Amino acid sequence: MTFSEGGQFEGGRVRKGGGRRGGVAVGGGGVVVIVIALAYMLLTGNSPADILGGTTSDAGGAGEEGYVGDCTAEQANTDAECRLNAAVQSLDAYWAATLPEQGGVDYELPEVVSFTSAVDTGCGSATSSTGPFYCPADTTVYEDLAFYDQLSSQFGAEGGPLAEMYVTAHEFGHHIENQLGLFERADRSGTGPESDSVRIELMADCLAGMWAGNAATTEDPDTGVTFLEPITRDELDQALSAAAAVGDDNIQRRSGGDVNPEAFSHGSSEQRVKWFSTGYNGGTIQDCNALDASTL
Repeated sequence: MTFSEGGQFEGGRVRKGGGRRGGVAVGGGGVVVIVIALAYMLLTGNSPADILGGTTSDAGGAGEEGYVGDCTAEQANTDAECRLNAAVQSLDAYWAATLPEQGGVDYELPEVVSFTSAVDTGCGSATSSTGPFYCPADTTVYEDLAFYDQLSSQFGAEGGPLAEMYVTAHEFGHHIENQLGLFERADRSGTGPESDSVRIELMADCLAGMWAGNAATTEDPDTGVTFLEPITRDELDQALSAAAAVGDDNIQRRSGGDVNPEAFSHGSSEQRVKWFSTGYNGGTIQDCNALDASTL
């Protein structure tokens, strides 16, 4: 994934958490997480007390606290925090135009937090046990940038910038689902190959694919420059590899267990690739509605 030459991304969109604040979990609704522990469960949909941690880089002159600062397309192509900042702004621009048109509701910006070690959230106290997640209680996406190294080393993904941004776009997909009222409709407490938990995750993959398929034509409203250069086949393969890597069956195998579809909460590797591809290849929000799909 290459950000277009001439791109400029203002700071102030991604907050740097800087570690634990207070040490007491904040009560609130369910949490959707990507678990990086090989002991299994990726994006549970429940309300665990502990969620996330890791390390981050420094971009745009921001310190351990505060916000990721201004950065250029060149920096976004090389620095993880600047890339997160730029991708978030690309997602904002895409969904601000697409959600009202296809979903009938105005897009509300989710907060985005990049942090080290631990942080308190509306869904509980985040620890080093999980990776990026969306908390519907405070409508915030939380990112542990160290997760991306583990996505490759532990889950077998190819890696690469577009693979990283697939994960961010997936979490934004949950925010879109939340805005559409689907979190309230879905029973995210269950598991199994046809469960609402799996359907919510596959829809988020599809919505991430929608963004990726349009990112090279979505213009930054501040500069008029498209956010991304056209995505190459190799870059797309990296995103598909990431989608496959976080399939329930792959997670179960890599944790040393047998594949048990009744424990699925996110869908198989094949399903995750399929639904991402549906969005990428011109799918709409309706096409991505796995919650009401007859087959997955």
